[in-house]
Amino acid sequence: MKLIIVSGLAGAGKTIALRSLEDMGAYCVDNLPVALLPAFTEQVLQIQPAHACVAVGIDVRTIALQNMPALLQTLDKMDVTYEILFLEADDEVLIKRFSETRRKHPLSSAQRPLSEAIAYERQLLTPLIYNASTHIDTTHTHVHQLRDLIRLQIKLNSEQTMSLLFQSFGFKYGVPDNIDFAFDVRCLPNPHWEVDLRSFTGKDQPVITFLEAQSKVNQMLINLIEFLDTWIPQFVIDNRSYLTVAIGCTGGKHRSVYFVEQLAQHFSQKHENVLARHRELT
Repeated sequence: MKLIIVSGLAGAGKTIALRSLEDMGAYCVDNLPVALLPAFTEQVLQIQPAHACVAVGIDVRTIALQNMPALLQTLDKMDVTYEILFLEADDEVLIKRFSETRRKHPLSSAQRPLSEAIAYERQLLTPLIYNASTHIDTTHTHVHQLRDLIRLQIKLNSEQTMSLLFQSFGFKYGVPDNIDFAFDVRCLPNPHWEVDLRSFTGKDQPVITFLEAQSKVNQMLINLIEFLDTWIPQFVIDNRSYLTVAIGCTGGKHRSVYFVEQLAQHFSQKHENVLARHRELT
């Protein structure tokens, strides 16, 4: 198990970092009292199957940070692989971020203005700043850039892969909801008008043979593969978890089914999580 201790100045992006790690497959816990860190780690190690990566958020709200060096020594004795990710930003930027939200700095009060609260927070977080293995300055980064930085600098053994769903449907029954791409193949020769093929579907060899003999079918299949080969990787880079590609014909039994089967077969050779579903065949 790998343990990532995520900390940083309030407003520097700790919550975004934790969410990014969770999207990457880590089990995340925020605001864990630091005194409980060894006990928490021991409990997680006993979970079967064990988590490959656990991320714990720690900031000034958990206090007792002066004990951090001793707690890290305890983790060393437990033979736990860990690293500390610390996020920070310039004071002016932090002040601006708090002024643009309704959130209050956890250390500010009637007796302590925001600028002094930030300075005091830096002082309390000194043990973590000193021991951090990775520092990220978010002064000039927005949310998406920070997520990219997390992915680049924090390497996890188990990386989630995008689930790619190809779905056939019939336009006469309506377009499916929650799809990312919809392609219309009604312009292609229709096996329905071949009496001997009407009872078959696009998964059956007689229909497959008929469609493979059509030059327009082959050309559209090539064009769709080229298009999706170009743009699916961009969705992966954008950290999408799911992508649905719908193919529609008139009744959803022949042409759309054939295309979904062919596309699923092609992309299964390049992606791990590829599914094929046929709405009108269920």
